[in-house]
Amino acid sequence: MSVLRTFARTVLPRPAHRVLKATYQRYVLNHAVRQLAGAISREDDLPAGLWSDLVYGWGNDYAAYPEYLKTVLRHAQNVDGPILEYGSGLSTLLLGLVADKRGLEVWSLEHIPVWAEKIHTELKSWWITNVHLCAARLQDYGTYVWYHFPWECLPTDFSLVVCDGPPADTPGGRYGLVPVMRSRLKAGCTILLDDANRAPERAILARWAQDLETTPSVFASDAASKSNKRYATLIVPEVANTEVRQGTREEST
Repeated sequence: MSVLRTFARTVLPRPAHRVLKATYQRYVLNHAVRQLAGAISREDDLPAGLWSDLVYGWGNDYAAYPEYLKTVLRHAQNVDGPILEYGSGLSTLLLGLVADKRGLEVWSLEHIPVWAEKIHTELKSWWITNVHLCAARLQDYGTYVWYHFPWECLPTDFSLVVCDGPPADTPGGRYGLVPVMRSRLKAGCTILLDDANRAPERAILARWAQDLETTPSVFASDAASKSNKRYATLIVPEVANTEVRQGTREEST
């Protein structure tokens, strides 16, 4: 396959190269998703190279990296309640495949309408039915900006949160998750935060830990990876589910 890629880059005109690359990426993605779906269904070990094929086939520069995707899948396979995702993408497909297998529900909030439509099309193409993909605009909550949604439509006992949005240049970054959604995260809920190698995300993680009175864990990329990417996990303690502090805005927005 590397010979084919080299040929395409050096011989074909640029427009033809882009078309060939997109076609090949789609082939790789379809093959990888079929492998993943089969492994999840049979509870088999995942094939070697699957994660890199998924990321390459997805073809998005902002796609999550393999270590984070593995973690998302592992947690989704072990939770006992609904899953909340901020920022849709390749992880939404993974969560959907697991949710359909286990009879769980995934609620994925996306603020970019065109991207939400793309993910909706992908979910339909794989017959994934347990994902509620919700278009949710970003709203000013005073000291931060966060997703606006009719919160009464959402479950009150999320067991897993996958936080990969909104974009880093959003005022307040990803901080709004905890003050807005705290009362809907059950005790023991795991929050997965991507991009924990970035200073703004580390600062947000520290604020969450202080608000929830708990301790986060930060994980580096696999030793074999050249990436410096990191992700973090944070467990919601019992007190956070029963004592909604001042600043929780979901019922008033």
